[in-house]
Amino acid sequence: MESRGLHVVLANARETRSVSGRNTDVKDAQWIQQLHACGLLKASFRPKQDIVALRCYLRTRERMLDYAAAHIQHMQKALTHMNIQLHHVITDIMGVTGMKIIRAIVGGQYDPVTLAAMRDGRCKSDQATICKALTGNYQPEHLFALKQALNLYDAYQIQVKECDVEIEQSLAMLSLDSPEPEQPIPKARHKTKQPSALNFDVRQALYGLVGGDLTQIHGIGPYLALRLISECGTDLSKWPTAKHFTSWLTLCPGSKITGGKALLSHSRKSNNRIVAHLRLAATTLGQTNTALGAFYRRLSARIGKAKAVTATARKIAVLFYNAMRYGQDYRDPGADQYEQQYKERTLKNLRRKAADFGYTLECVS
Repeated sequence: MESRGLHVVLANARETRSVSGRNTDVKDAQWIQQLHACGLLKASFRPKQDIVALRCYLRTRERMLDYAAAHIQHMQKALTHMNIQLHHVITDIMGVTGMKIIRAIVGGQYDPVTLAAMRDGRCKSDQATICKALTGNYQPEHLFALKQALNLYDAYQIQVKECDVEIEQSLAMLSLDSPEPEQPIPKARHKTKQPSALNFDVRQALYGLVGGDLTQIHGIGPYLALRLISECGTDLSKWPTAKHFTSWLTLCPGSKITGGKALLSHSRKSNNRIVAHLRLAATTLGQTNTALGAFYRRLSARIGKAKAVTATARKIAVLFYNAMRYGQDYRDPGADQYEQQYKERTLKNLRRKAADFGYTLECVS
């Protein structure tokens, strides 16, 4: 419909569930159309077609990675049946050391000493320890299962690479109408490569599209930044304020009020795909020496980790909204400055309360 020049608005029919008198799908559709014609239904958000295409590629890539993860478990199960405790001596069996050893086993190499010699120099376990873990019973049926799982894993990795090519082309097409950034891209905060990262420079592609580096926001990496843009688009004016945006993400308290009494105040349940990513980023920030990390730790000690994760995820979403809508640059004040500001704000509130009761708050050194 959009390709033919028609303006498409998706109506949110969730509010019509309590209306009686609809017995068939036809009557239901007619009733929804009548409510929408009168402007009684809220519109659902749908990005532009080019953003929808990018979103589809990313969702397909995630689905391929999920399928590949299942076959990693199959490889692990086959190794366990053969009493090969490889996962106890290396951090990730899909790393450099693990994949070399697994491929050698599938190729017919069963000597523990020879397999342990394939250890990568960055592996923390020594060769003797790996050799003990590779001493097992290489049964033909379990070797066959290991081979099948490895072949399927490699097949999905090929599909993932094809998705990366389509995603890169989609970002290049989206960047054609974007002005060239005046400043060069800032230095990356982290040089480590994320697991299951895309096979091209995502930061550079997004910098040309957005005109700013979203990865400077703590908690937002290249993949999460791409995921946010694929779900929300580049034009966030659909949400008038950051509060509307966080409400759409269901990262704000609920507002179910009747008769002036709040019945429910916890955040609503949602199947929004990027909310889970934001929550995971908030959990990771709790271990960092940043202002957002200090905010998470303070709330976690006061109201619990679950609510602290939601509140921190909301802050990340607000920073993303301000960066995309208004081009605001993120500057981390640091955990120490945040704690000092929190202390000053608390003392100010205490002085105001003391003044209301006719007292004066003095600092005793």
